[in-house]
Amino acid sequence: MSQFSFESNTLITTDEDLLAFCEQVGKYDLLAIDTEFMREKTYYAKLCLIQVATPSMAVCIDPFCIKDLAPLLEILFHGQNVKIFHSARQDLEIFYDNWQKIPEPLFDTQVAATLLGYPDQIGYANLVQNLLDVHLDKTASRTDWSQRPLTDEQISYALDDVRYLVQLYPLMQKQLDEFGRLEWLDDDFNDLTNPKLYSKSPEESWKRVSGHGKLRAKQLVILKQLASWREETARLRDKPRKWIINDDILHAIIRQPPDTIEKLSRVRGINTSLVQKDGTEIVKLIATARDIPESKWPSIKPQVRLTPDEDALADIMMTYLKYIAAAEKISPSALATRKEIEKLARGEHDIPLLNGWRKQLAGDALIELLDGKRSLRVEKGKIRVE
Repeated sequence: MSQFSFESNTLITTDEDLLAFCEQVGKYDLLAIDTEFMREKTYYAKLCLIQVATPSMAVCIDPFCIKDLAPLLEILFHGQNVKIFHSARQDLEIFYDNWQKIPEPLFDTQVAATLLGYPDQIGYANLVQNLLDVHLDKTASRTDWSQRPLTDEQISYALDDVRYLVQLYPLMQKQLDEFGRLEWLDDDFNDLTNPKLYSKSPEESWKRVSGHGKLRAKQLVILKQLASWREETARLRDKPRKWIINDDILHAIIRQPPDTIEKLSRVRGINTSLVQKDGTEIVKLIATARDIPESKWPSIKPQVRLTPDEDALADIMMTYLKYIAAAEKISPSALATRKEIEKLARGEHDIPLLNGWRKQLAGDALIELLDGKRSLRVEKGKIRVE
């Protein structure tokens, strides 16, 4: 069996070396993980590289060359080592799309950073510079990772994405522990590793079409049929959904639904090849939608504009939220968004702010503000709470 040597290898391209590497890293308590992928021309992201680091080594694993990733996947999906990511959402989606599993247990440094006062969605390079005083070279960030061979510059760039993650993790853990916030992340990480987050149901894809909230119910039923077909077709052909039919053309079709191929071809902006290839199916789907009884039409909750009083109340609550966040040295966005605060102003309580640690830190205080048990005043240019 190969005895993998980190000193002489930073790129793993054989099954034998991967197995030897995994036998070494399986004993570590933590692993930093990152991926490089391409998705501009496909429905599913094309996995091009997997980077893995421990406190003593960092490597790139080439999935184009390796036939069996099972030894690595066993560690990622079943090993008890903590898997450290930065902005894990897209990486986790790739793992789910390929293997219907999510690496666990997980720690996301971008999510954790908001509890330490850093801005929402802080970039990896900025976090490394802030905490480690290291400036990362990002010249290879727009590279085509599907091309081979990989250059030394590409490999070095890819390794940087994990070797510093290993250093960030203990520093952030220590700071979070000092603030008493380490356990706060449990719920957020549980949400992040929930498979439902990455499951793309074709039947629900109409909700992801831009501008769907402005459509009438009888238009939504057609949109649901067409969007579901588009999602399935994009998946089967492994093409971006907008390459099948983009949102603007969907809206153009829905405004004046054609009942013949000829009428479909006259839709402004529609591609001739779409009409030739899929026109019959599109017209058939529109006819099917028209036969669906009104009781089964999709519906959306109408957006209710805030009254002037509610809008002003939301402004006051946002001010108080930012005041609490500043006092607690935490990013306001980690507590609640403006939309969630507007829901609270309308009397809706089904928001994350009123659950778990967010409720304890700020939610209860905002409820007391609404109930008149607290008030804000300005004294010498500073906000005071009574």
